Amino acid sequence: MYENIKKVNPRVIVIQKLYTHHLNTDTELYFPKHRYKKFIKDVVIGTIERKELIQNLLDKELKKDINENKTHLMVKLMIMAAIYEFMFMHKTPVKVIIAEYLKVSDSFVETSQKNFLNAILDKASKICRVNDVTN
Repeated sequence: MYENIKKVNPRVIVIQKLYTHHLNTDTELYFPKHRYKKFIKDVVIGTIERKELIQNLLDKELKKDINENKTHLMVKLMIMAAIYEFMFMHKTPVKVIIAEYLKVSDSFVETSQKNFLNAILDKASKICRVNDVTN
């Protein structure tokens, strides 16, 4: 049953696609039929297209919190995708985005990294959605 959750969770697919793109930027991204195909495609393409903007935010606002050399690649990808959602998908509440990426982290990282991810996403959400009342 847990395997089915991983296959169905759209954010797991988002991270898998971002990881694939990170390993080989020349690979064409393929988005198979899925209930949340548009969401998956929007987040993956949006994160890739706005990578520089997201990285600038990380460098400017979270430099003290994230050590680029020590932070696991999967954690970085989850942070970047979540920041994209914070910045450009305002209909999704911050708490939902954070909870979903913490669920996704169960598939990719250890508990200590999950706690780190939670802290970073909480801080990033406050930076990205200053005027958001759902915070």
